[in-house]
Amino acid sequence: TSIWKEIHQLLPNEDTIYLADSKNAPYGQKSKEEIIHLSCKNTEFLLNKNCKIIVVACNTATTNAIKELRTKYDIPFIGIEPAIKPAALHSKTQKIGILATKGTLNSELFYKHVEQFQDIQIIEQIGFGLVELIENGKRNAKEMKDLLKKYLNPMIVSNIDYLVLGCSHYPYLIPQIKKILPSNIKIIDSGEAVAKQTKKILDEKVGFREINEKSKQLFYTNTN
Repeated sequence: TSIWKEIHQLLPNEDTIYLADSKNAPYGQKSKEEIIHLSCKNTEFLLNKNCKIIVVACNTATTNAIKELRTKYDIPFIGIEPAIKPAALHSKTQKIGILATKGTLNSELFYKHVEQFQDIQIIEQIGFGLVELIENGKRNAKEMKDLLKKYLNPMIVSNIDYLVLGCSHYPYLIPQIKKILPSNIKIIDSGEAVAKQTKKILDEKVGFREINEKSKQLFYTNTN
């Protein structure tokens, strides 16, 4: 919902449908084939609800399946990818950290982005267990704090000045992450950029909603 929050804030007059594939979460450890299958299944659910644009609000699903989705379905898709570019362009130490899922870091699309920045040292870390703890309401648990320290301390020692959050769950951990990182390390996630791109595509290709009544926000999940 971190991406939904940014989109709704920027486009409050648009109706939105949010689908949480809780039954199959997390996607980060799944195979590319399984991620594509689930992404197609979720897309068809949303198309049956007459969606005019679909935001793939998951880094792993974007990096592994968005190419196939755009080929298969005749509707605009907005993807979410780790915000490597702004971090790389503004880094003064020439070192940035990326905390993401295995599915994102191992994807072809991720490597294509990384290859653009040969002069930047990118320190990658898979966030094993973080999504599960978030989903189970353990954001402030000692186990979460210990995991974050384990993942972030090597980045701090390496002198990063930007941390890129490469999973749409991770912005919920920003308060906890800030307690671990020195104040000079900036945190970047993709939420605002995705919302702006959604507005741009609506304006250029789809059109905005006619404002006749209050917008509707629907949330679906599949827990079994």
